[in-house]
Amino acid sequence: MTSTAAAPPPPRAYRRLSVEERRAQLLVAALGLFAHRAPDEVSLDEVAVAAGVSRPLVYRYFPGGRQQLYEAALGSAADELKLCFTEPPVGPPTERVARVLDRYLRFVDEHDTGFSALLRGGSVVETSRTTSIVDGVRRAAAEEILSHLGRIGGADAGGRSAGGRGAGPRLRMMVRSWIAAVEAASLIWLDEGKQPPAAELRGWLVDHLIALLAATAATDEETAAVVRDLLALETPGGPAGRLAELVIPVVADAAHLLAPAPAAD
Repeated sequence: MTSTAAAPPPPRAYRRLSVEERRAQLLVAALGLFAHRAPDEVSLDEVAVAAGVSRPLVYRYFPGGRQQLYEAALGSAADELKLCFTEPPVGPPTERVARVLDRYLRFVDEHDTGFSALLRGGSVVETSRTTSIVDGVRRAAAEEILSHLGRIGGADAGGRSAGGRGAGPRLRMMVRSWIAAVEAASLIWLDEGKQPPAAELRGWLVDHLIALLAATAATDEETAAVVRDLLALETPGGPAGRLAELVIPVVADAAHLLAPAPAAD
């Protein structure tokens, strides 16, 4: 009588990982741990277990121990975070920024404890190199936002915009201040149990950027030109149109603050 029992599956062929693949495997395991725990609470033994390898193997790839592994993992996370700010120049600028913030807040949500520990500092593994990596993300984010505002590069020593398209000091300071505000809001959001919902936070942060642009445009001609160009691309149903609909009635109540027009001769 012939048995009808299924034959056991053949054993999976073992494939030796290349140096690059093994290193990537270890970084993924480390990032998974650093995402939800402060870096100084994660041991190399835990990274080895998460990656399914031995502790000596982790040391073979990262002879500097946890510090070297953390810096490499941080660099990998920084590259991922920079990509959050990359957006094709298609559609109204504020809608592009909204999509950027959606990706950024998703990253914050998925790396909550690690993100908080990273930006708050004070970790025993914090060094000038890790600080430089984080600052590089901030600068890259500012450049991407400036590109969505139609400005690229920086001003020269004399304050002139490179090629007529670079951003001057006032506009650059405003954008970098907004990036700092986004970071601060993200940390507060984590402290508050991720409330309000991410979509509401994103909308508020876009409004914040528009408000900063408007306030800076009042005293800076370059920013005023940026705002004029930006508004020409916006739509009534977009973030700028929605904010204008909400703010204009409020501003109208401030008419009494305006200086009276000079009397005609």
